[in-house]
Amino acid sequence: MTASHDDRPPVTVLGLGAMGTALARALLGAGHPVTAWNRTAAKAEPLVELGAARAATPGEAIAAGRLVFACLLDYASVHDVLDDHADALRGRVLVNLTNGTPVQARTFSEWAACHGADYLGGGIMAVPPQIGTPDAFVLYSGSRSAFETSRGALDTFGESHYLGGAPGLAALQDIALLSGMYGMFTGIIHALALVRSEGTPLTEFVPRLDRWLSSMSGWAHAAAHQIDAGDYASDVPSNLGMQAAGFVNLTRAAQEQGVSPELLEPLGALLRRRAADGHGHEDITGIIELLQKGTPA
Repeated sequence: MTASHDDRPPVTVLGLGAMGTALARALLGAGHPVTAWNRTAAKAEPLVELGAARAATPGEAIAAGRLVFACLLDYASVHDVLDDHADALRGRVLVNLTNGTPVQARTFSEWAACHGADYLGGGIMAVPPQIGTPDAFVLYSGSRSAFETSRGALDTFGESHYLGGAPGLAALQDIALLSGMYGMFTGIIHALALVRSEGTPLTEFVPRLDRWLSSMSGWAHAAAHQIDAGDYASDVPSNLGMQAAGFVNLTRAAQEQGVSPELLEPLGALLRRRAADGHGHEDITGIIELLQKGTPA
């Protein structure tokens, strides 16, 4: 969506770390008048050179525009910045792009509502250099009206995805996506440690790793279908019992090569437990039952 000139209202950015600065740059590049605040005022200087206004206090920054973005270290930092200026938020749209948990997002949404702000929580799925490029997307949940009225500004960061009115949804999926990423990172780091133990240059090995991981990337779709259906025994290409038996070799090989298996061991323990419970004929997706007890919220 491309905003017209009339859709570029003044905006406020609170927090000028690497991500906050990238957000402010994207907004400036799209033609929004930007007022920026940071506890260390000098961090605003590069943005001022690009045309941003520097506010002396959070309250001054909030007063400069109806749309307020907060991108800080954590939710404690958000409260440190906003608690003394809560009254200034009344009647404004507050978009909190600070990483946190679903419970923190829900609790903060209630705080924002008590102070008269139209609240939208967000999860940024990008690193700072990707902001404003096709590689970035941002998850939002909370007030639909806040999302719709702010859409022009939101789309400057990347693809905007509205997940629904429950304020914790964006935080939940943000954490879920990051969890998948870190799971991938741990597997890659372990694989590189194994190969390095024999002195093989990792740059020679990585093309094979890329090819293998790419061929496995579609597994998530099949896993989602199985888990949604609650049927782990249909269309099983490699059953859990066999994988549990074979997984022992992953940890054994690591130990033989002088590599700690601690990144992999938790999965092996879950596989053995699930097989011991009589589910060896099922797919590996069944271990989700060991992670998630009770009915999903």
